[in-house]
This record gives sequence, C-alpha cells and structure tokens, in this order.
Amino acid sequence: QNVRAVACVVTLASALPAAAETVEVVPGVQVTKRTYTAPVNEQPFFGFAAKSAEQKAEDEKFVSAMIGATGSREKAFEEATKRAWIAIQGGKVKEAAVRFNQAFLVSPEQSSVYHGFAVIAQARFSDLDAADELFKIALKQPNPVKALKADYGRMLLIAKRPRDAQEVLDQAVKEAPDFSDAWTNLAWARFQNGDPAAACAAAEEAAKKRPSNNSISDLTAVRNAAQCK
Repeated sequence: QNVRAVACVVTLASALPAAAETVEVVPGVQVTKRTYTAPVNEQPFFGFAAKSAEQKAEDEKFVSAMIGATGSREKAFEEATKRAWIAIQGGKVKEAAVRFNQAFLVSPEQSSVYHGFAVIAQARFSDLDAADELFKIALKQPNPVKALKADYGRMLLIAKRPRDAQEVLDQAVKEAPDFSDAWTNLAWARFQNGDPAAACAAAEEAAKKRPSNNSISDLTAVRNAAQCK
C-alpha cells in the first residue's frame, strides 16, 4: 500500500457553520453535508455541489477514460488513490483532495475514499468532527488499508481523546504489527494516558520496524517525553 500515517498539517481553511444535513453518497452510506472555503473539487465529495447534466456526463467520460487507460475499474481506483496518498506524503493536500474526488467517481463505496476525505477534513480544514465521522465510515467500507486505524488514532490524539485513541491503536498494532507508525501513535496514546513505561515499550517496537519519514520526529519526541532509556 502507498500509505503512511499522516502528520498534522497546518490549517489552510476553516469549516463554514451550517445546520446538520445528511446526504446519501452511495447506497447505504449517509454523510453529514459539510462545505468549506475552497474550490469544490478540493472539498470532500465535491463540496456536495449540485452537478448539471453536462458535468455528470464529463464525470462519466473521465471514469471511462481512467478505466480505459488502466485496464479495469479496480486499477483505475488504485491509480487515483496512489496519486492521492503520494500527494498527502508531500504535503500537497489540495492535489490529494482532487485525487480522492476522482477515486470517489470511480468507486464511491471503497474505504480509501472515506479515509482520504477524513485526512483532508483533518489536515486542510481542521474539521475533527468530520474526520471522526469519515474515519468511522471508512472502517465499515470494503478494502481498508493498513494505515487506517493508525491514522484514525492519530486524529483522536489531535482531538485530545487519548483514551479513545489508545483503543483504536491497540487494534491497529494487532492487525498490522509490522506497521511502525501505528506503534509510534500508540506510544503517544499510552504516554498521554499516564503510562510512560508502556509508551517506551511501544516506541521500542516502532523503532524496530522502519519508521516512515512522517513519523521519525514523532518517535523521537515521544521517547524524549516519556524519558525512555
């Protein structure tokens, strides 16, 4: 998978207050309608903007071209999400949002769509409520990537919910014990929950498993904070 745990990114825009309204984005999946101060193709679900018949036809044309270029709908989706995660890695959240919207057009039921939009909601718009909702949806949708619970746990830490974070991250390391970033995030959760010894144990596991570039500084910081030997 071309995914790593996501670092906190500086806010570039803020959510617009609005009355809660839900939209069915794919059969059986309801999402709270939220819009932001950004172009619609840089907002999750295209900012829920109404599309004209011409725009819908263009979307269909785009999807057909993607499938034609890659050979299948599955491969088209993989290509769109691969480019999206690479953009996230490079801190290019605007580009990532565009790519995740493309993935949404190709296969709107897939877990990575909601995972990616959760990251965008958190990293670009600092909308932790939206991120929480979207992470929860991502957990229920097909084909989640191994970084999903690590990223969700990190978001919960940012939201100052370390107990909830630890519960998610305990599951993350059980399901993907070789994923260093999940262990790093678990170390932070354990430390914030008052258990520095357990935090150091998690940090030691993280160090054994090739930390990503995004998490090396986090790993060093939690070791220092917990006074690990």
